Amino acid sequence: MERFKDKVAVVTGAGGVLCSRFSKVLAENGVKVALLDLNKEAVDKVAAEINEAGGCAKAYKANVLEKDTMYLVADQVMKDFGRVDILLNGAGGNNPRATTDKEYFEPGDIDADTKSFFDLEDSSVSFVFNLNFLGTLIPTQAFARYMVEKGGNIINISSMNAYTPLTKIPAYSAAKAGISNFTQWLAVHFSKVGIRVNAIAPGFFSTAQNKALLWNEDGTPTARTGKILAATPMGRFGEPEELDGTLLYLIDDQMAGFVTGVVIPVDGGFSAYSGV
Repeated sequence: MERFKDKVAVVTGAGGVLCSRFSKVLAENGVKVALLDLNKEAVDKVAAEINEAGGCAKAYKANVLEKDTMYLVADQVMKDFGRVDILLNGAGGNNPRATTDKEYFEPGDIDADTKSFFDLEDSSVSFVFNLNFLGTLIPTQAFARYMVEKGGNIINISSMNAYTPLTKIPAYSAAKAGISNFTQWLAVHFSKVGIRVNAIAPGFFSTAQNKALLWNEDGTPTARTGKILAATPMGRFGEPEELDGTLLYLIDDQMAGFVTGVVIPVDGGFSAYSGV
């Protein structure tokens, strides 16, 4: 799209499956992209693919939980690109340490050889919550400084967990509910300076992040996968490219100029299905 040409986007978590796709879609539409990830090797690869395809991208190592380093990275991005128009907060994820072994607590689980709710360590829960919530708040502080004078777009990544919490992953569910709420808060807070803030809530996509929950070691689907697909009216997992249109719509100031504070599910009908 010509109206996206020469805009600059910052994407956190850009080495992951979904956010690397977001980065490439932005680049394909003329946006210059700053790729941030703790895994520098991963974003170096994404940047090389974008540049080889005729786009413009640069990779940066960044820890979204370290405010001082995020501010330094933001300053470097400004030196390299001269502006920031779009911030896509894609960093986040779950961790097995903050996951219960079973969906339902049963008598005897406290003393059993299983990780129950009572065995979750506060450090593990804090890590997952902070990665998702503070991992959105801190980059927003770092980069929105450069948007308040001229406006811009912030896109957060929420989840189906924000609508109804999934079993076994309490910290991730709570954090993503927080992201949806934070998206609305930011939309109001920045409404007078021309910054629109919205979120995308992906349904179920098979990524490296959720591989252990969805697939057995032999490649067969887990029982959880069966439940997910049974509760998804379209009967399948989403493909990363099926998020493209929602992203491009939300950052388009012509098409979505009056849209702020919304969370759009892209979920094959999961959030609309009652199970009956």
